[in-house]
Amino acid sequence: MRRKRDLSGILDRLDPAAPLALRHLWLIELTDWIRGKGATPQAAVSRVQLLLDAIEARPEIRQRLREWWALLAQSVDVTTLLADFGFAPRSAFVSELGERIRRKLLPASPETLDASELFTLALPRAFDAQWITALDASQRQRLSTLLCTPAPQGGADGTAWQQALLDAIVYCAGQVLSTGFAPELRLRMSAAAREAQPFHALLHDVEALRAEVRRSPRDDAALERSAQQLCERLDACRQAAATVYTHLEENGISVGLVFRLRQLRERLLRIRELLDCLLSADPSAAAARLLSRLVLLGHERRSVRALVSANSSLLAAKVAERSAETGEHYIARDGSAYRRMLRQAAGGGVLTAGTVLGKFAIGALALSAFWTGIWSSLLYAASFVTIQLLHCTLATKQPAMTAPALAARVKELGSDASVESFVDEVTYLVRSQVAAVLGNVLTVFPAILVLGLCSQLLLGRPLISMGEARHVLESLTLLGPTWLFAAFTGVLLFSASIFAGWLENWFVLHRLDSAMRFNPRITRWLGAGRAARWARFVRDNVSGFGSNISLGFMLGMIPPLLAFVGIGLEVRHVTLSTGQIAAAAVSYGTAVLHQPAFWWCLAAVPVIGALNLTISFGFAFRLALRAHNVSGAYRARIRAAIWARWRHAPLSFFLPGAADEPPRREPS
Repeated sequence: MRRKRDLSGILDRLDPAAPLALRHLWLIELTDWIRGKGATPQAAVSRVQLLLDAIEARPEIRQRLREWWALLAQSVDVTTLLADFGFAPRSAFVSELGERIRRKLLPASPETLDASELFTLALPRAFDAQWITALDASQRQRLSTLLCTPAPQGGADGTAWQQALLDAIVYCAGQVLSTGFAPELRLRMSAAAREAQPFHALLHDVEALRAEVRRSPRDDAALERSAQQLCERLDACRQAAATVYTHLEENGISVGLVFRLRQLRERLLRIRELLDCLLSADPSAAAARLLSRLVLLGHERRSVRALVSANSSLLAAKVAERSAETGEHYIARDGSAYRRMLRQAAGGGVLTAGTVLGKFAIGALALSAFWTGIWSSLLYAASFVTIQLLHCTLATKQPAMTAPALAARVKELGSDASVESFVDEVTYLVRSQVAAVLGNVLTVFPAILVLGLCSQLLLGRPLISMGEARHVLESLTLLGPTWLFAAFTGVLLFSASIFAGWLENWFVLHRLDSAMRFNPRITRWLGAGRAARWARFVRDNVSGFGSNISLGFMLGMIPPLLAFVGIGLEVRHVTLSTGQIAAAAVSYGTAVLHQPAFWWCLAAVPVIGALNLTISFGFAFRLALRAHNVSGAYRARIRAAIWARWRHAPLSFFLPGAADEPPRREPS
């Protein structure tokens, strides 16, 4: 028989003598009825009013409700709800991530003695916080009377509510003390914070407050002094913990440390909330605020996305900052820098010609897809690292590095002059990348042609067979999915820059440059001078190594791994693709000029380059904006300024010279 879901049926099923699970299921059913389906907070408040009226009109229901409530208070420990709800049971980020995933996948049981689990089942939605907050004073008082809730400030020996609040404050203070004394946090605090020792007297202040609350008769002046002393101690602990962020900003970010710091700050805030609830002149209002806050915390506590976002924001900012520092080297702001960029890009194009030949050689071995990917990855990584060490440039590596450098300047926009300066940076950035692409493409093509002619003269055969040349022209044509593959490659370029920023942050966080320079075993092996030079070299190049090696393995391994699961995504890198087209042209000879497929491949080159650059730049720029907390207020202003520069000086986006000067506005 179907259960009645109306209020009368729910109240009829109230049974204090029922088993634990059924008593808890009744509470879950009641709160579900209060929420309704698609109800507003005011509608839920109206249902609470109906509930109060119905209970007060039926004395037997009121008595059963009081018995049910008394049994609930005895069977579950409310202190765990007040002190621990919303906090991670573990102090590590990874274990908390696993716990949240487990809670999402596995259902919870109402047969529990944990007040936190029951609270989550009864009030699972953020909407519950809205209707709890919307309850007026008379409704809160009627609820308190129906449940026989004693006033928090009544009685000389204290009350159960007082005792639960005091115990929760003690438990929270103990957790704060444990975290504050953890060496990974304590050693990163400022010297002044360590000398002040704010955590040492925290438990003493809590016990002093506890004694004043339980004193009979109560001394209100002494209680106020104890509460004030505890609040000052909490502020001192919070300020000491905040100094750790300064250390992390300067010496690298750890997601685990950020997680522990956030937990510590939330514990300190919880103590303040419990203290306000304990000493409030309106206990029911304070309890409602606390309950609504716990509801929101419970909703956030179950969110995997909230955990990752909250604890990785500083890491994203540091990765963007590291990339911005590297990206500054890729921006040509004057004619000499522009010419230097062209020379470096030309060198990168010539070196990439060797990479193209190596890729064809690996393909000629007819290895399995896995081993072809492995050897291609090693070839790409070695080639990209060689380009880095020879101070040459690969065009597609620039956008993901230069975007954070550009985004860092968005925060400084305020006056018209700052906007013009930002547009200058945009023009410098665009023409730097145009120069890099031109330098790569215009040298890799003739370099492959020269190598092909040498192969014809010395070996009597072209670099690749006609079958391979035909396959190149068929796969790189603009008429195929080249644009999709080029966009996918842009994502890989962005991912490589993220890995580079993370690796540099990790390197700095663990002070590996200092270890390489001063570690006794390393200095005995290399000598002090050589160890110092190696430490400086690795520190200066760790980001580039991370980016180049990770990009090489992404380009080489991700396509065969995706093909293994049936996803036919390939990579289209503008410089490598141009070299492959040149190799195919050598095999065809002058007859290639009469091949429409050849011209469609040439038409694909600028499309590949544009997608490589814009996709990687777009993702990196967006990440940098979010990391720097830049709002969208400046976007229209920036677009208008860039459009004005394009109308007045379009050549400034491609060539240095007189066009570098921003357009002068005529007085209106």
